[in-house]
Amino acid sequence: MTRKFRNVPTEVDGVTFASRKEARRFGELRLLERAGEISELQIQPAFPLTVNGKLVCKYLADFAYQRGGVRVVEDVKSEITRKHPVYRIKNKLFRAVMGFEITEV
Repeated sequence: MTRKFRNVPTEVDGVTFASRKEARRFGELRLLERAGEISELQIQPAFPLTVNGKLVCKYLADFAYQRGGVRVVEDVKSEITRKHPVYRIKNKLFRAVMGFEITEV
């Protein structure tokens, strides 16, 4: 796993996360799933972003799940990563193509 933004890769239950913050969030989401507050928890789901029938790129989120019948796509972000130009473009493209927002944690 390539390190970016001084993050520290962290492993939980055989899954390596890009940062300690992301690993911590996974633990929180797992508890919410066990409590029945969310379902269908996915780790690093990929979303193809297609415009006019052409694949522009794929968006790799940190997590996706269902909450109250609504699909939530979530990314764990620091202030630095929120401002990264590539993330900002992909975020806007995701919103335009998918029709809903990425939840930033």
